[in-house]
Amino acid sequence: MRLPLIAPDALTEAQKPLYADMKAGISEQFDAFKTVDRNGALLGPWNPWLHEPKIGGAVWELTKAMSLHSVLPDNIRQIAILVVGVDFDAAYEIYAHVAIAESDGLGQARIQALLAGEKPDDLTPDEETAHDVTFALLGGGSLPDDLHEASIKAFGAKGTYELITLVGLYCLVSVTLNGFDVPVPDEED
Repeated sequence: MRLPLIAPDALTEAQKPLYADMKAGISEQFDAFKTVDRNGALLGPWNPWLHEPKIGGAVWELTKAMSLHSVLPDNIRQIAILVVGVDFDAAYEIYAHVAIAESDGLGQARIQALLAGEKPDDLTPDEETAHDVTFALLGGGSLPDDLHEASIKAFGAKGTYELITLVGLYCLVSVTLNGFDVPVPDEED
C-alpha cells in the first residue's frame, strides 16, 4: 500500500468531516465486506480519497449519488462492477463486490464466470445487456448504437445514463485502488 492508513486521531481538520461522512455512508451501504480496520482507519478506496479531501470528497459525492439514487437493480449493478473490477484486476474492488454479489444472491457459478472474464451463460436479457454494455465501454471507443438501444430498451434513458456513469465511476475506483496498491484486508485486521 502506497498511502498509510489514517487513524481517526490523526485526521486533519479538513479530513474529519469527510471521514465522518464516508464512515456513516459506508456503514449504511457497504456492510458485506471489511471497510474499516481495528483502529478505525478506512480501507479500500476511502483511504486514498481521505488523503486528498477536496478531490476525494468529490469522488465520494459521486459514489453516494450513484448508490443512494440508483434506478438499476442490484444484480445489474454488480455485474457491471465485477466486469470492471476484473478488467482492471483491482483486488479490493473484486473482493468487495464479490461479497456484495454473494449477499445479493447473484450465484457462485455466475460470479466465478465473471471472475474468469467470461460472460455467464445463464444471464437474463437485462443482465446480458448490462454485461455487454460494460464490456464494450471498457474496450474503448464509442458505445455501439445497438448496445445503446438495447440498454435504453432494458433500463430506460435514466438507467442507461446510470449504467454508463457506473462503469466510469468504477474505472476510477479501480485506477485509484491499483495506483495506490490498495490490498485486500487481512482477516485479523
